[in-house]
Amino acid sequence: MSKVIPPVKPYFPTEDVERIKRDVEVILKSGMLTMGKFTTEFEKLFAESCKVRNAVATNSGTSALEIALRAMGLKSGDNVLVPTNTFTATAAIVFYAGGKPILTDVNPDSLCIDAENIRNRMTKKVKGVIVVHVAGLVCPDIDEIRELCEEEDLFLVEDAAHAHGSSYKGAPAGSLGDVGCFSFYPTKVMTSGEGGMITTNDDETAEKARILRDQGKESFHSSRIVELGHNWRLPEISAAVGITQLKRLGEIVRKRNKIASYYNERLGSLEKIAPRMKPQGIVDNYYKYVAFVGQGVDRDEVKKRLREKGVMCGGEVYWPPLHLQPIYQRLLGTAEGDFPDAEKACKRMLCLPMYTQMPSEDAEYVVDTVSQTLPEI
Repeated sequence: MSKVIPPVKPYFPTEDVERIKRDVEVILKSGMLTMGKFTTEFEKLFAESCKVRNAVATNSGTSALEIALRAMGLKSGDNVLVPTNTFTATAAIVFYAGGKPILTDVNPDSLCIDAENIRNRMTKKVKGVIVVHVAGLVCPDIDEIRELCEEEDLFLVEDAAHAHGSSYKGAPAGSLGDVGCFSFYPTKVMTSGEGGMITTNDDETAEKARILRDQGKESFHSSRIVELGHNWRLPEISAAVGITQLKRLGEIVRKRNKIASYYNERLGSLEKIAPRMKPQGIVDNYYKYVAFVGQGVDRDEVKKRLREKGVMCGGEVYWPPLHLQPIYQRLLGTAEGDFPDAEKACKRMLCLPMYTQMPSEDAEYVVDTVSQTLPEI
């Protein structure tokens, strides 16, 4: 194997590594290892980047989602619509927050939830909707979904775990619903090692989130417990890493779009594969580069043969979808065939290598290898 191209790689230029070293020294000498000035600065800068009034840092994207639901008053017996094509955390947190997730099918072109599937699953018990910006693509139906939620008096949460720097008609991901929730897991386009962020223009929701993420205390320096919270705080060192990464976000998105444009152009001329659609007006950060192999093409065999030639494809977003996962089949009684669009689309999904510092020759090698491999299958 002459070349190995990984599916993903964190982006830390040398000057950023040096800056983080200096910041860590400041933090360690200060003795303020959590809820200090770096967390405050990270929240301020992230709110500005999303064009919202409030950002609340958490220790993961999962905790950001659960805090968001609890802050908006989800009650026992409440239902929340969740697309079946998402990570387990999106549905699990509904259970954790006291409600019940109701799965929906997705649009097979975008892999995102759409307004039609929301209408098909609407009942009187539904109190909210979680849209997932899958692989960095802002849900193309977000305008219609927001209008539907307003008509039905439902809350709207953006699971923007993949969507740092993505936008829709000029509005950043994280500003399009009542609350946005981000993850800074190491594979994301920007990372803090581990961590998450809640974004909202609602000051009351933000204040409740701040209380819940710090054991339910009325403030960090108070001992009065006013809610049943949890330890969902982001450490100062993680915040320092996040600040440095956030300042690179514009550059990161531009570089990933350049790679994606090359992939789109080359793959568009091949048979047996097609890039995922991206509607006009959306800036995609390409957390994952998603393409679809043709009907009848064995996706797993394609991945195997690419891997043998050094092209390591990323994990799908997602396979299997939630309704085929054992835990949700037990909890929700779902089965194969319940959501056919998601099943068909997710079986054909192929995530090609994508990372910010990928050189052009590696991108060329990926596409050349794909073009050589597909005719063999």
